[in-house]
Amino acid sequence: MAAMKIQSVRGMNDIGIEDSPLWRYIESHAKKVFDAYGFVELRTPVLESTALFKRGVGEATDIVEKEMYTFEDRNGESLSLRPEGTAATVRAVLENSWLRANPVLKLFYIAPMFRHERPQKGRYRQFYQLGVEMFGPAGARADIEVLALQYLLFNNLGLQDVELRLSSVGCETCRPEYKKMLVEILTPQKDHLCEDCQRRLETNPMRILDCKVEGCKKIAKNLPAMVDHLCEICEPHFNEVRDGLVALEIPFKVDPSIVRGLDYYNRTAFEFVCTSEKLGAQATISGGGRYDKLVEDLGGPATPAVGFAAGIERLTILLEEVKDKLKTYVDICFINADEAGKVKTLQLCQMLRSRGIRAEMDLDNKSFKAQMKRANKLEARYVMILGQSEIDNNVAILKNMETGEQEDILLTQIEQELKDRFPKSVNFKL
Repeated sequence: MAAMKIQSVRGMNDIGIEDSPLWRYIESHAKKVFDAYGFVELRTPVLESTALFKRGVGEATDIVEKEMYTFEDRNGESLSLRPEGTAATVRAVLENSWLRANPVLKLFYIAPMFRHERPQKGRYRQFYQLGVEMFGPAGARADIEVLALQYLLFNNLGLQDVELRLSSVGCETCRPEYKKMLVEILTPQKDHLCEDCQRRLETNPMRILDCKVEGCKKIAKNLPAMVDHLCEICEPHFNEVRDGLVALEIPFKVDPSIVRGLDYYNRTAFEFVCTSEKLGAQATISGGGRYDKLVEDLGGPATPAVGFAAGIERLTILLEEVKDKLKTYVDICFINADEAGKVKTLQLCQMLRSRGIRAEMDLDNKSFKAQMKRANKLEARYVMILGQSEIDNNVAILKNMETGEQEDILLTQIEQELKDRFPKSVNFKL
């Protein structure tokens, strides 16, 4: 009986050999920008206590209600695969007491997240995010820094058609009155809302503002905006964020429909979106905002915080044309004409690799013809032929595979010659 074919879980994809150079390109640029802004990497466990996300993300959110991968372990403890990075970061910060020694704490992560959603372009059940979280500063400059960081990263990656959309979701002072106003306006229209928004009317009416159902979008368009009902603290904070973006010449659009899907946000909320059709309906590239109460809600001291997360899969879709630039080539391929040249080939190959040069050699005792065929397939720039005949003549043959020209290199000078001819790899370095 034939063995059952085992395939990947739906919505959880392999990142194959065709795509990994682009992922490395994105992650490398991100780490350089994070370093420039003083953010330090954090790696949290994939599994966390379910209670963390119920308290941190919000029990009434779609993530907790519908999308988390939750199960009981053998001890009966409820665990969940991490659906987002912020709550896990706050848990790690508190558990390790990092705030005591760091009044301004800057952390970044690049990690997989898990949500049981309908897989579609740019949205999968296992997906990867890069993001930052800053703890300590309460002022608008921290918001501006996080926004400027994203703008710089997306520029460095060469992204086109990206727009910053900015909003404010108020605070515990002004938001309750605004929510009350929404409920009063929307209750008579309840039957015209989608099923989810009818429920949101009871739990979090602000989520109706960013509903993607057409009927709800039409209703939301005529609702009053939170940015027009900010309190005496939130309004100047929002104005300072806008002024800072103008000073940095970072273009933005105020979009009151941005409320984000997580309960912990307050004041500044934002999204960077793709304005072309490349991402289809999933136009958001990154999103985030300020969450000044989350640390306290999870048992820590009152600590202002701000952060964002960006979807790496969506970035790869936008950067598809960069793939050709990232193609790697073999700088030199060593060809053993016979047994005699193998030891010297091994030594030379290791010497070049230690200098960052991509060098290949035969590993399977293939024929001379098969080795040359492989060198062509690898698109090697050069091949070096070494065997008993060459050793007897104290030379190795170096062939330029593009021009077909070849020359003899003295064995007594071969290491220095190779160092001089290959000072660095032809490949794009991340």
